[in-house]
Amino acid sequence: MSHPRQLLRDPVVYQVAAAGQAADAAACIGPIPYVARCLDSVDFPSEHRWIFPVVKAASAVGLAAAPRFPGLARLTSAMLTIYFVLAVGSHVRARDIGLNFAASSSMLAFYSTLAVTGPPQDQSGPSQTSPA
Repeated sequence: MSHPRQLLRDPVVYQVAAAGQAADAAACIGPIPYVARCLDSVDFPSEHRWIFPVVKAASAVGLAAAPRFPGLARLTSAMLTIYFVLAVGSHVRARDIGLNFAASSSMLAFYSTLAVTGPPQDQSGPSQTSPA
């Protein structure tokens, strides 16, 4: 069995996270009733909810880039960490300490771990040796 850190650095983990963010972006279009209730519970203004599908779709692209652009995937993980810090804070402020708080907290832990570990750097780039 591989070390947990190696598992977290696997680009497939980033691909799965990207699929989750893409699905979440789709759920935020409209949004579906569950998402609307979650945003209502933290008093997020309805006129600004258009930002969620945009941010989540952009994060899906950034995470999916892990195999080719590991730095972008790591930056995206760091930005998602900030996003979920704000989400957890919103639930605490609204005293919405339940399933939505637990989900936000677990995503905060996941993305902060990805931001710290990062995907492996691509070693197939140009050689660093000088010509002979």
